[in-house]
Amino acid sequence: MPDGRDAPLIKVHGRIGDLPDIAWDACAGGANPFVSHAFLSALEDSGAVVPEAGWIPHHLTVEDARGRVVGCAPAYLKVHSYGEFVFDWAWADAYGRAGLPYYPKLLCAVPFTPATGPRLMVRPEAPPDTADLLAAGLRRLAEARNLSSAHVNFVGETDRRRLAGLGFQSRFDVQYHWDNPGYPSFDDFLGALASRKRKAIRKERREVADSGIDVRVLTGADILEAHWDAFNRFYRATSDKKWGPAYLTRDFFSLLGERMGDRVVLVMAFRAGRPVAGALNLRGGDTLYGRNWGCLDDARFLHFEVCYYKAIEYAIAHGLRRVEAGAQGRHKIQRGYLPSLTRSVHWVAHPGFRDAIGRYLEQERTVVEAQMAELMAQSPYRRT
Repeated sequence: MPDGRDAPLIKVHGRIGDLPDIAWDACAGGANPFVSHAFLSALEDSGAVVPEAGWIPHHLTVEDARGRVVGCAPAYLKVHSYGEFVFDWAWADAYGRAGLPYYPKLLCAVPFTPATGPRLMVRPEAPPDTADLLAAGLRRLAEARNLSSAHVNFVGETDRRRLAGLGFQSRFDVQYHWDNPGYPSFDDFLGALASRKRKAIRKERREVADSGIDVRVLTGADILEAHWDAFNRFYRATSDKKWGPAYLTRDFFSLLGERMGDRVVLVMAFRAGRPVAGALNLRGGDTLYGRNWGCLDDARFLHFEVCYYKAIEYAIAHGLRRVEAGAQGRHKIQRGYLPSLTRSVHWVAHPGFRDAIGRYLEQERTVVEAQMAELMAQSPYRRT
């Protein structure tokens, strides 16, 4: 029944499980898998994103006068900067040296996921000011809790501009994405490359095949718990070797398969029937998103085959427009993945630090733009 309110109401929620999945997903849409209720709840329910791990959910919703959720934003109080892929350690250090607390801070993002997607999410039929209310709500929440800052990571351009109008400062970085203009086959993609690059990729793929490794693509009901057991071993081994303690738990992978298995694209490599490597991808509306990789076998070029070439093959076969291969990696350019800008925005409460960070971001943007031009010059595609 109507509650008598005339104005929309902004609420903060300590668990995404307290929100109906239908209401959340009506705002999130279906194109980006990471902002879905299923993905975010798998992170929380598996223990990967909980207060004990330094992630304190503070999800924002906007309710209309009838009490219906018409907008939402995934948000967390953070007591560290791990698992974000937009690095502000230097800012935290500067705050500390000035005798000021940087943590906790407010983060609007998808944990452990360097993939651009909607952050100020609204129903298609929502009032036109709903996204503005969410944007203002993030800043007001930071102010009300006396936080040092509020951050929105891997934000789309429309949301970036909206938040910039509220005093959030923009930051840019580079990822590597593969774009599909409509290749009929992997060979057609190779045909678009310069001869030397084309031959190199064929040599790499041939060496993996000749090594006796069998690479398979699994999705939906084809993914068994035994596959998740193996992938968890790969993930943890690689995390321990490169980044330290793993963020994701074994339970997370099972919940992911249970709740959105039809969107999981798991590439697994086998030697003599034994799984030795794997890459976890999620399928969006028109994009395949590479997420995690791990291996127990050091076969040459196996990483490129499992993470990049199989992803391209899958995207071509299923008519997807893009493959986003995650953070870092200039080596991706030579395999057809070109540089693409990513965006984040940051509101800093302290005026002195806000000005200093603003100057730094202006200088950093000049460097990023020059880097983009340099990287694009390394494109492996034939010049037309």
